[in-house]
Amino acid sequence: MEGDNSRPTSGDLDEQALFFHRHPKPGKLAIQATKPLGNQRDLALAYSPGVAAPCLAIAKDPHLAADYTSRANLVAVVSNGTAVLGLGNIGPLASKPVMEGKAVLFKKFADIDVFDIEIDAHEIDRICDVVAALEPTFGGINLEDIKAPECFEVESRLRERMAIPVFHDDQHGTAIIVAAAIRNGLMLAGKKLDEVKIVASGAGAAALACLNLLVELGARRENIIVTDIDGVVYEGREAMDRWKAVYAKKTEMRTLEEACEGADIFLGLSAGGVLKPDYLKKMADRPLIMALANPTPEIMPSLAKEVRPDAMICTGRSDFPNQVNNVLCFPYIFRGALDCGATSITESMKQAAVDAIAALAREDVSEVAAKAYGSETPIFGPDFLIPTPFDPRLILKIAPAVAEAAERDGVATRPITDRGAYLEKLNRFVFRSGLIMKPIFQIATGCEKRIIFSDGEDERVLRAAQVLLEDRVCQPILIGRPSVISSRLERFGLRIRPGTDFEVINPEDDPRYRDYVDHYFAKVGRKGVTPDTARSVVRTNPTVIAAVAVSRGEADAMICGLEGRYPAHVTDISQVVGVAEGVKKFAALSMLIAQGGTKFFLDTYVQRNPNAAELAEMTLLAADEINRFGITPKIALVSHSNFGSDDTPDAEKLRDALALIREAAPDLEIDGEMHGDAALNATMRARTMPNSTLDGEANLLVFPTLDAANITLNVVKSMLEALHVGPLLLGPASPAHVLTPSVTSRGVVNMAAIAAAQVVQRTAKA
Repeated sequence: MEGDNSRPTSGDLDEQALFFHRHPKPGKLAIQATKPLGNQRDLALAYSPGVAAPCLAIAKDPHLAADYTSRANLVAVVSNGTAVLGLGNIGPLASKPVMEGKAVLFKKFADIDVFDIEIDAHEIDRICDVVAALEPTFGGINLEDIKAPECFEVESRLRERMAIPVFHDDQHGTAIIVAAAIRNGLMLAGKKLDEVKIVASGAGAAALACLNLLVELGARRENIIVTDIDGVVYEGREAMDRWKAVYAKKTEMRTLEEACEGADIFLGLSAGGVLKPDYLKKMADRPLIMALANPTPEIMPSLAKEVRPDAMICTGRSDFPNQVNNVLCFPYIFRGALDCGATSITESMKQAAVDAIAALAREDVSEVAAKAYGSETPIFGPDFLIPTPFDPRLILKIAPAVAEAAERDGVATRPITDRGAYLEKLNRFVFRSGLIMKPIFQIATGCEKRIIFSDGEDERVLRAAQVLLEDRVCQPILIGRPSVISSRLERFGLRIRPGTDFEVINPEDDPRYRDYVDHYFAKVGRKGVTPDTARSVVRTNPTVIAAVAVSRGEADAMICGLEGRYPAHVTDISQVVGVAEGVKKFAALSMLIAQGGTKFFLDTYVQRNPNAAELAEMTLLAADEINRFGITPKIALVSHSNFGSDDTPDAEKLRDALALIREAAPDLEIDGEMHGDAALNATMRARTMPNSTLDGEANLLVFPTLDAANITLNVVKSMLEALHVGPLLLGPASPAHVLTPSVTSRGVVNMAAIAAAQVVQRTAKA
């Protein structure tokens, strides 16, 4: 690919973001009931007269609010809009999309419910009065995007007034990640925190919080020099607030360049490009560079490495190693604080988070966690000082550590009494969070695998291609007429261009046409296809063209199916790409991502009435695919028969399949045949089969026929408004997937990422 597509242009991203926020309904949040209201009895329990019972219980013992209401899992994200991202003082109403976004992160990463609250208040007293009055509603307060120095005073006063955690993430979230990175960086450099010289560029809320936490951890104030837009913060300088004045030095230094002399750590939370190469040359051996300005760091990592190959570098960007991202900690700090009923977030709780994050980066990566990092397992070192935000172990490490620190500090009103049970609860959430695609994108990003799309003129494919190029998920190859593709790209306002940003195969005029015909005929010439027919097919059937490209090694994987019948596409793939070694038949695995978790359905599109051996083969293939997502498959063979309650042919077929699967993969967690509700409810299943070999809730449902699988998939998808990913075609020799005509551009992107990840992992195993 020629040109720079690493990042979207401002106009492109703005247009996509506006569409994202508007459709299918405005905003990013909704309120969902957790109790049924299906009859008069439910209504009487939920409201009058039954609701009086919990009201009176709470009035008698306020701690019972955690048992009878959502308060113990509810956080307020509060802002007055005075310092929103890099946008400045845009006001509370304009800050609402950011606060909704923060709420989504809380929910997705830690299952914490959030109300975003934007307040029209600028005076410190008024802000504090408004927020403090909310205490009966919430279990915690996350202050966000309030400008300095007011934010310091607001947080300090609220911590004194309120008996729930108050946390200004702009300060402390950044500080915790920075401290973890510095701890590990100094360990690699063989230096001690109480001995190193630290120079800070920037003296806003985040920078001062970082320095304060480092001092709490052992750094010495006399070894810290702070600079801001006016230069070094020195004793006697005018226009300094009391928070900044703590770091004022009696010194003759006045510039950042002078301050960098002999410094071990550069902490940048200021502006892009302020750390000049000449300044970096003056720093101590093995310097640690925290260049956290966004989107442009204080110095670009490539330039820093060129000047100082011994430097260790962190940025705030996801396209460089060691990303300092607040999502590494704030969801999990609140998770731990809420779960133990903490009345505040203490310094020890923050330090516990630092310790947990730093230690996690030094741990050997488990097989499951490794899948979140891609094809190469990360190793603790200069390019891996802190974990990625996508490490599924973060919640398992940070939340318990924070809860335990709260108990030690005496601020936990509901201490965790059974750590094992608590870890199991957190572990179940990790695999129900709806973030199932994150390890797939992590694997695919930057892999440069070539994915060919048969429907290259379709708007959904064109929009997906731009996203895939911008996010470096793959190298798209589009089949279609270049003139049509170009005109549609212009019509849809997309900036990518054929022949420059991506390759095009033109069915009407491609120099490889004769070679493709020969290749195709060699595959199907003895299957009723004549040479004339082969020539016509290669001109008119884009699925065949894509399959030939994959078969010839000119593409690594293929995506098709937006037009035409699913079975026809499968036939073309079968004839040209073929089945993988040891596989007899294709099958289709569908995934539904819903609020309550993720489920897989088999076989939803290919085999109409598979026999026991075919069911066994497809189940084993599906289990391998589910493992790719970092999920342990828990399989239920579902039927109208419940553990032998009926002897229909379908029930007997499932029993025979179970025996074959257990013989082939004795360690696989599977049981059946069973009712669908028994598959999803361990308590219900235990009433019929107490010694079931399936533990907990199944995540893969295997059906006796295509009709049963497809009907269930579509009913559940509609009822739950779930996102359908797939169907994933199981069994081809090279990754090849057939989409359904109803797929969205987002679905195309997801499937392309899956295909790219499959190529990466197959290559790694080869």
